[in-house]
Amino acid sequence: MTTSSTNTMAAPAASTTITNIASLVTNDPSLGDGTPIGLIQDAAVVIDGDRVVWVGESSKAPATDNAVDAGGRAVIPGFVDSHSHLVFAGDRTQEFNARMSGRAYSAGGIRTTVAATRAATDAELSANVARYLAEALRQGTTTAETKSGYGLTVEDEARSLRIAREHTDEVTYLGAHVVPAEYADDPAGYVGLVTGQMLDACAPHARWIDVFCEKGAFDGDQARAILTAGRARGLRPRVHANQLTHGPGVRLAVELDAASADHCTHLTDADVDALAHSDTVATLLPGAEFSTRAAWPDARRLLDAGATVALSTDCNPGSSFTSSMPFCIALAVRDMGMTPDEAVWSATAGGAAALRRQDIGRLTPGARADLALLDAPSHVHLAYRPGVPLVSAVWRRGERVH
Repeated sequence: MTTSSTNTMAAPAASTTITNIASLVTNDPSLGDGTPIGLIQDAAVVIDGDRVVWVGESSKAPATDNAVDAGGRAVIPGFVDSHSHLVFAGDRTQEFNARMSGRAYSAGGIRTTVAATRAATDAELSANVARYLAEALRQGTTTAETKSGYGLTVEDEARSLRIAREHTDEVTYLGAHVVPAEYADDPAGYVGLVTGQMLDACAPHARWIDVFCEKGAFDGDQARAILTAGRARGLRPRVHANQLTHGPGVRLAVELDAASADHCTHLTDADVDALAHSDTVATLLPGAEFSTRAAWPDARRLLDAGATVALSTDCNPGSSFTSSMPFCIALAVRDMGMTPDEAVWSATAGGAAALRRQDIGRLTPGARADLALLDAPSHVHLAYRPGVPLVSAVWRRGERVH
């Protein structure tokens, strides 16, 4: 029997319509109700390969190879978690327990995780990253950024980034997390390492460079030197800014055109104005405030000023050990002055903006087919029913993965 040459070629990807969607969040204000989330009622989405090729009213959906009945439930873009710290080992349960019993959070707790991470094998670290990304995926997160920062040696930072890169394209070099104990008496020497040999080893494995600009970590001059060195090596800046105190982090982020200033808890009017007149996204991380009993960031103040706001988990073993974007949405609505629409936008399109991505965080023709089906008729239920596992199905790059 002869075999046609066409049989050796890959079959074309099947097209799929998800129909009977009660409400569809597109994040395109030209669609649906004309709001920033572009809400379409009684909607359908058509996926071809890894892309969205059509959205609109369900009755007008074109024919496709396959159909999925959403059963009158809501569909939203996959969450974009633009700030997490997943390359770590060890456990800080005792620290959390003590903090909930009255001890204040400080940056020094990071060093506990550094010791455990240095002692872990590559396989152990990789398994941890895979575990928490899978946990996030089940809750609707289809894109996640993650950082190094728990190695703080040339070897451990480089291997952290290599491991992270095996799991996500959004990888951030955070050698400037804190000054490790061995450099306690020579912080300038550590900054030299971060901007020199460590940067040389880490730059090939990362897209971003970050710094914890905070009392107890790195001051404004140190942070500027670190971010400038990274930018010269092709890494794009982002900043841990103004989490614990007022400081120079936000304005430094704007000065250097950082993609995001993350935390933004303690802001002056000048900080807010700088963010509102820049392309730097204010990424708010309510899990950190929840887990440290700190003051909530004022999302309403930022939004009213015209700043772009993202929501992310800050998933890490010390100050925000959650991978749940729905939980962060509920906190943002309850305690940070956001509406449900704003919170969902910030957890999807806002996260994409913080990663300077146009292909994710929205459901419009040409976007990557990353979406979540909720066991609810509306996206508002993410805040209305906090703690309930509402994500019933997830598609990533056009394939159902949960």
